[in-house]
Amino acid sequence: MAFHPPKPTPKGLWRRTPPAIFPATLGLLGLALGWRRGVGQFALPPGLADLFLGAVTLFALFALLTYVVKLMRRPAVGLEDLRILPGRAGLAAAVLCLYLLALVFAPLSPAQARPILILGILAHLALTAAVLWTFAHGPAEQRRVNPVWHLTFTGWIVAAFAAQGLGLATLALALFWGALVVALAIWSLSIRQFACESVPAPLRPLLAIHLAPAALLGSVATGFNAEGMALVFAALSVVLLALFVIRARWLLAGGFSPLWGALTFPLAATANFWLALGGAWTLPGAVLLLVATVIIVPIALQVAKLWAKGTLAIKTNAAIA
Repeated sequence: MAFHPPKPTPKGLWRRTPPAIFPATLGLLGLALGWRRGVGQFALPPGLADLFLGAVTLFALFALLTYVVKLMRRPAVGLEDLRILPGRAGLAAAVLCLYLLALVFAPLSPAQARPILILGILAHLALTAAVLWTFAHGPAEQRRVNPVWHLTFTGWIVAAFAAQGLGLATLALALFWGALVVALAIWSLSIRQFACESVPAPLRPLLAIHLAPAALLGSVATGFNAEGMALVFAALSVVLLALFVIRARWLLAGGFSPLWGALTFPLAATANFWLALGGAWTLPGAVLLLVATVIIVPIALQVAKLWAKGTLAIKTNAAIA
């Protein structure tokens, strides 16, 4: 059999933008929003949080631009990225970035933030349809439940969070209940699957994604003053976070990889949730925000460094436009 060398990347800007850049980007956005909420707890000037948020927003917009250019060169490349797990996780995180960007602009100009939210919803619908199409036409292994399903199918809770921040209470409530049903289903199936099968070391960091829905559902419940429900999700977030901390060595046994980006957003979302709860949760939320900063920023910088070197696309097998 003749040997065929790998196909080189054609000349042109951003032909192989890796979707794997977006989980860490999503984590940075969540962290920056957390600092905007919690900067008062540390008696710091609000301008510092705004400066950090501005820098992260510019980075997120740049990352999204590079992938949009890739799609414009050859739209089918998006479906090719969805065939692999890092691609599905990355593209789902990219859509969720739009929701957080809407929250970034909400205090400044709700009139400009709402179109971003609508764009996110349209992109999310398109992504969901594309993922389902990929599942239907791909191998059976792609249809196995995994934590990345939360980003796509439970990710509507991020839309609810953004809608609530923009004063769209009815939309936020509908998205909340839909996301809750999906989250419960994925958690239940994942527990059953985890009881029967072991998780390969390289994929274990993805398990941290299970924490994000608990934090976001709790955040939206807090916004609706549903204190009892919010405390249930707070307790769940404590249990999940404690479990991941206790099993940290097992969780990270595979060594650093771009999949560590999955650790970032759940930590930021949980810190934001605890700060939003206030009261006895304020101090734990502030501490977790500091811990999240120490963890998220180095991971994001390392992933960005891989992207800048061109190795992130190779390591995650990103499709070429």
